[in-house]
Amino acid sequence: MKKIIAKHIVDQYELEECTDMLTMKIHKDSLLDVMSTLKNNKELDFIQLTDICAVDYYTYGETEWSTKEATSTGYSRGIKPSSHGRIKFEHKQIQNRMDNRFCVVYHLLSISNNNRIRVKTYLNDEPPIIKSLTSLWPAANWYEREAFDLFGILFEEHPDLRRLLTDYGFIGHPFRKDFPLTGNVQIRYDPALKRIIQEPVDIMPRVLVPKVIREDK
Repeated sequence: MKKIIAKHIVDQYELEECTDMLTMKIHKDSLLDVMSTLKNNKELDFIQLTDICAVDYYTYGETEWSTKEATSTGYSRGIKPSSHGRIKFEHKQIQNRMDNRFCVVYHLLSISNNNRIRVKTYLNDEPPIIKSLTSLWPAANWYEREAFDLFGILFEEHPDLRRLLTDYGFIGHPFRKDFPLTGNVQIRYDPALKRIIQEPVDIMPRVLVPKVIREDK
């Protein structure tokens, strides 16, 4: 597969071996050309788009405890407001990670060759924006709307880019790492007004303490 890709794709890319499938990293400006080649070239023949998803690397690698061995700080994290479950991030330690914060991931299937490939592209724009693939695969429509709704990624030339999963008037993008776990508003029925109302959330944020993984167990 690597030789066939090198034969037909002239854009700059990087291949990496993953445990499940071949993964290709490309620049977002090459997206349409690379994906068109993967789909329409008969030797590659990745005719089916099986999934589009996004990843937010905003706090990637940041952790407040170790789960590989018992520590004296694990329980404290669960009862003190020092994590994003209790308070908002200060962002001081991760400002330098804003480059390539978002990654859009595409999964393709070649039925004739019984092959799969993952294509990844990173976004540096604010707001993050990338070309839509609806012209190549109409099935990309709802996948892209989902990524827009949950991550705030804009898909240029999408025919109908609207929220898909959140409610009308929802503010923010709930899968972003800086979105509060408890949300910003809550909805309830007011018996006096006899209607549904929205109000600031009053849920007390709570962080669960996970089980420590010990080598002897």
